[in-house]
This record gives sequence, C-alpha cells and structure tokens, in this order.
Amino acid sequence: MSNGQNTLAARDLAAYIDHTLLAADATPDQIISLCTDARTHAFKAVCVNPIYVPLVVRELAGTDVLTCSVVCFPFGADPASAKVSETRWAVEQGAREIDMVIALGLLKSGDTDGVRADIAAVKDACGDAVLKVIIETALLTDEQKVLACELSKQAGADFVKTSTGFAGGGATVEDIALMRKTVGPDLGVKASGGVRTTEDALKMIAAGASRIGASASIKIIGQ
Repeated sequence: MSNGQNTLAARDLAAYIDHTLLAADATPDQIISLCTDARTHAFKAVCVNPIYVPLVVRELAGTDVLTCSVVCFPFGADPASAKVSETRWAVEQGAREIDMVIALGLLKSGDTDGVRADIAAVKDACGDAVLKVIIETALLTDEQKVLACELSKQAGADFVKTSTGFAGGGATVEDIALMRKTVGPDLGVKASGGVRTTEDALKMIAAGASRIGASASIKIIGQ
C-alpha cells in the first residue's frame, strides 16, 4: 500500500480504523459479524448505535478493540440533557469512545456559547471515555468548520470528526487539512464518510487524519 512516500502495512492501517455500522436496520447478527471482523483485523474500534453497545462490549471482551457509541445521531438536535443521558448510559455499558453530533442549528445561528456548553456537558459525562465531536462538514462553510473545531477544542473534546455520512457528503482531504490546521497537533481528527479505498484512507492520513471511520474497512486494508 503506498501513496507517494506514505506506506503502511495492513495491520498499521487497521489501527487507524473505527469499523462502523450505523444503519437504522442493522441487526444483532450483523453487529456480531462486525465485531468478528474487528477482532480478526485488529481495527482500533467498533462504532455502533447505542442499543448495540452491550453486545459489542461482550463480543470484544479480552481484545484491544474499543467500543465506540454515537450519541444523538445523526442530527445532534437533542437538548444537552438528552445527550448527557445517552452518553452516561453508553459509558456505563462499557463504551470507551463517544462520537457526538454537534448542535448544527445553534452553530449556524451564531450561538457559540450554546454549542460550547453542549459539547462540554457531553465531555463531562464521558468520564474517562474519549469524546469525538462530529461537525458535519458537508453542511458548513469553511468559516463554520473552523469555528466548530475551535469550540470543540475549547470544550475539551478529544477529537473532531468530519461527518455522520447521512448528510449528503463525507470526508474530504481539504476538510481534514483545515481541521488539523485549526485544532493543532494535540487533538485527534477523524475522517468519516466516503472513505472506501486504501488510497482514500492514505490521503486522509497524509492530510492529518488520526482516525478513519469506515464500513469498507476490510477493503481499505487490502484483505
């Protein structure tokens, strides 16, 4: 696998990947298969809707693969109290990472205090769990993307993430580069939505992504 000077072995690339299934009609058997893939290929995490967190935790027991739950997905238009409740439940069930959706309407209206407080409340509810903030880049201007990243950093988030994959657009190299420039070296940047090939993933990593969210994970690592 190569992209210019950027070469990663399959196992090295797998360590960047959150193996993901967030379809509304995903079944328990499909989630178990997802976990089997993750164990086999040593992906970084398995990312699912909250209802499946207990199942994923059981399936991944004894491995290094993390359980990741989305919160108030895919719209993020829930009150902070609902996001906090959902986050606490997922963490209590064993989730080690939380991917929350930003309050896009508040961001677009200029309510920076509201957005910051929303993220900070979820971060507090995470405890020791990692918080990734989905900013939904497809719906934002570059200025709004920068603002969303800045507010996420101020609120204590651990990562910013491009997309839910449900808003008509996904990760782009340009957005990853912009997000990395905005948050600096200390926060993670997750590219999610539309990353389907090895080349896609390597371009995102070269642009500054430290995590890849994907459903085509096995194809990406060339297995």
